[in-house]
Amino acid sequence: MKKEQQLKHLLWRTGFGPDVQSIERWMALKPSEWWPAIKKDAAGEPEYFNVSGNALDGFAKGLGELGRMERDRLDKEQRKKLRKESRDGLRNLNMLWMEEMVRSKAQLREKLALFWHGHFASRQINMLYQQQLLHIIRMHALGNFGTLLREVSKSASMLAFLNNQQNRKRQPNENFAREVMELFTLGRGHYTEQDIKEAARAFTGWGFKPDGTFVFRENVHDFDEKTFLGKTGRFDGEDVLTILLDQPRTAFYITQKLYRFLVNEQVAPTERIEWLADRFYRSGYEMSRLLDDIFTSEWFYDEENQGANIKSPVDLWVGLRRGLSLEMGSLDGQVLLQRALGQVLFFPPNVAGWPGGRQWIDASTLMLRLRIPHILLDDRDPDIQTKGDDDTDMGMGQSLERRRNRLQARINWEPWMKRYGNVSENELLPTLSAFLWQTPQSKAPRAVLEKHTVGSNSNGKLKTTVIQLMATPEYQMC
Repeated sequence: MKKEQQLKHLLWRTGFGPDVQSIERWMALKPSEWWPAIKKDAAGEPEYFNVSGNALDGFAKGLGELGRMERDRLDKEQRKKLRKESRDGLRNLNMLWMEEMVRSKAQLREKLALFWHGHFASRQINMLYQQQLLHIIRMHALGNFGTLLREVSKSASMLAFLNNQQNRKRQPNENFAREVMELFTLGRGHYTEQDIKEAARAFTGWGFKPDGTFVFRENVHDFDEKTFLGKTGRFDGEDVLTILLDQPRTAFYITQKLYRFLVNEQVAPTERIEWLADRFYRSGYEMSRLLDDIFTSEWFYDEENQGANIKSPVDLWVGLRRGLSLEMGSLDGQVLLQRALGQVLFFPPNVAGWPGGRQWIDASTLMLRLRIPHILLDDRDPDIQTKGDDDTDMGMGQSLERRRNRLQARINWEPWMKRYGNVSENELLPTLSAFLWQTPQSKAPRAVLEKHTVGSNSNGKLKTTVIQLMATPEYQMC
């Protein structure tokens, strides 16, 4: 049982949890073989998700050929149509990525891409720019952090979101420069306001074309001398990023944030972070070094790290889909569910991303989390009530609530019957709780759970036990 607990811990940290169909394949391996197998599954380049289509790409190209005054003459209906197309595209991009999280063997890549999606948060309605940024994140999620930082910093999505298109000499805009330091590299308090001003001057001229291609506009760049983090020169944006990567503090900041995501969001020993960060820094920011150090360490499997993190809404839902082998009908209901739970992909609350941890849980979201397994079992109307937000609804919030769209998902019980069908009724609850929960079993309210796990036969008992265990506070942890 200890081996299975450790395996489940690893699968939750490097992906979205185990599924019943593949757990035996993993258990047949030696523990020393798990991490190499996970890395092997994540090797290779990810598929490019193209939801913008030829029509919007062509339109973007056309905009590039038009003068600014002509572009400004787009009438209200044309702008409305473009906005609707972009919302539809973002909804499709949301669903495509979620399907990849559920089905892909490259669980590690998608898990790390979800981390970077929150780290490099961009709330940008343009679906073309968002799909480009997502591809950058997924392409470099397991590669070199310096390369990822540079690619993201040159993306149209981030430059537009942080207003660097308006950053020009004699009128510098500081938004992009500030967030590159505060959120992407050093962390708050490790630079001065003067550093922000100097970095903003260095980033003048960084912009993009309508098709999302990065462009350096020399005519609006400040070529004068700047002093940034103690260094002086005629710096441009590339120089600033190099100086930031030269700071050991950047390695510490990224390592600490990843440690909380991958190991324990509550307990992050400083000495351990410093050791990991130093090796990460000396490797030239290779993610492979940092991930190897984390997932091959003995302390990774310490009891204090198991079941220590609260599942994000995406972790919870993707884990449910994988665990129950859900066969989806309509996918639209998942967007409404994300919004109700507080995490809509591509729509972070602000540039800092989702705060995570205990912020995922409040009275309303916990009640919904506990209801979801029963909704899936009974194929009931979820009756989810949310506040209106046209952006995060992607233009379909009212229609979804008006239609009271079901999640339209069917549970595939066959793998569960195959693995647990012969377990006696007396052993069913402890056996299934050991598989479904990452928290200690000793505190389980077994009398209460037994009372609500009934069925006319052994199959019915198994189904209600699985659902009841998933509808507990313990299942919210991983």
